[in-house]
Amino acid sequence: MCGRYALTQSPNDILHFVSVVDFEPDFPARFNIAPTQPILVVMQADRQPGSNLPERRAFLARWGFIPGWVKDMKEFPLLINARAETAIGKASFRAAMRHRRILVPASGFYEWMRPPKESGETSQAFWIRPKNGGVIAFAGLAETWSSADGSEVDTAAILTTKANRTIRGIHDRMPVVIKPEDFDRWLECKTQEPRHVADLLSPVEEDFFEAIPVSDLVNKVSNMGPELQKPVAVAMPEEKPPKPGKDKSQLSLF
Repeated sequence: MCGRYALTQSPNDILHFVSVVDFEPDFPARFNIAPTQPILVVMQADRQPGSNLPERRAFLARWGFIPGWVKDMKEFPLLINARAETAIGKASFRAAMRHRRILVPASGFYEWMRPPKESGETSQAFWIRPKNGGVIAFAGLAETWSSADGSEVDTAAILTTKANRTIRGIHDRMPVVIKPEDFDRWLECKTQEPRHVADLLSPVEEDFFEAIPVSDLVNKVSNMGPELQKPVAVAMPEEKPPKPGKDKSQLSLF
């Protein structure tokens, strides 16, 4: 699951990481990106005349995927995540998996460990970042939704997969991470069908992320400063065994 994330590196570092040069680099550091907000995404673009290199374009999209066939976005559920294991078979995501795969640059994401209701304990937030720092890229899907009046909205969702051992003690899902060496293959939708990139949708290696307990300041969308990532002292969770059955979390906000 991925219901909040951050993107705090400099615009130049972010755009260099995803090899985009034609985007206005004026976006601020964002420590608490939430659903329905605009997010930075990257998609493959047509090659320029005389070039053999694939081009990429960056743009802002609403975090909350809306399939093209939806008539009224207000009556459609908020789809912020898509399960990597089943997205190609879902009516909402099938076309985007085939034609509109994207990268979502991030510095890391937040996740909540939720105790059983009967325990009376409160949820604990974690800031989950790459151990080596820097920018990473989540796998995502994009769709441009058109309203009845002809206006258009670019929308996006983040793909999730089963959690690795580092994350499993907190939550049983995590975002799919696409490595730089796989950017071209993931973004190339003309020749690379979903079955050709299925191997990229696995959990990232166990030691890629570190989980840092943080305060509940992140729970409130209006809190947007670096203090959200300040560590707090709590006991680290134990690894949970994978849950069998269908995960219904993709429609929730957290």
